[in-house]
Amino acid sequence: MGAGHSHRLYRHGHSPVHALPPHTKLAAVLAFVVVVVSTPREAMWAFAAYAMLLGAVAYAARVPAGFLLKRLLIEVPFVAFAVLLPFVAEGERVDVLGLSLSVNGLWGAWNVLAKGTLGVAASVLLAATTELRELLHGLQRLRLPPLLVQIASFMVRYGDVITDEMRRMRIARESRGFEARGVRHWGVLAKSAGALFIRSYERGERVHLAMVSRGYTGVMPVIDEVAASRAQWSYALALPCAALVVCLLGWTL
Repeated sequence: MGAGHSHRLYRHGHSPVHALPPHTKLAAVLAFVVVVVSTPREAMWAFAAYAMLLGAVAYAARVPAGFLLKRLLIEVPFVAFAVLLPFVAEGERVDVLGLSLSVNGLWGAWNVLAKGTLGVAASVLLAATTELRELLHGLQRLRLPPLLVQIASFMVRYGDVITDEMRRMRIARESRGFEARGVRHWGVLAKSAGALFIRSYERGERVHLAMVSRGYTGVMPVIDEVAASRAQWSYALALPCAALVVCLLGWTL
């Protein structure tokens, strides 16, 4: 997978959550999301309990609330969609502050907001405590198809390379007095995009030839195999197990 590659969501630390093997955290987050999605929307108290569980994980990981809240802004488009549901959904109507809203739409909006926010928060905590390279190792450890893992690893490795190439092309255009101000400039931007695609494609071919010349046969070697002990698995699965208890209570109460 190459050398370490930090991302903006990652927050360096030495907490017990940071120290967990990546595949245990991936499995725990996936199980937690499945449990949250399986919870009946009418059990509002259950979602509050899930939020408290995530708060406990954030406290153990030493992730500040401000850091977590800023990263939750990524779900704004889903919030906008949820806000529209009470207005466009059909069925029984109810008046709220002078507005005629759909009861099913209100429940649907609550369902999307509650479950979506909890899922995003869990994902943000995972990204904040696990580097990208470790996440890829975790996916490999969980027996994800090797080809998908390799594609993801190259996306991580060369995403910044292509972004930097775009920045240099933009600087080159601006140094020659070019400024995109209207439709008539779209042709220049299209040519730049085509040139970037060709350069990226050629770079991919050169990288592949270099890998083949060094003995690549379709499988990347595993340099550092990370194993998890029973204690680490128990620590990681404490979150989804506690959430499962809440979910079962939500269905029975």
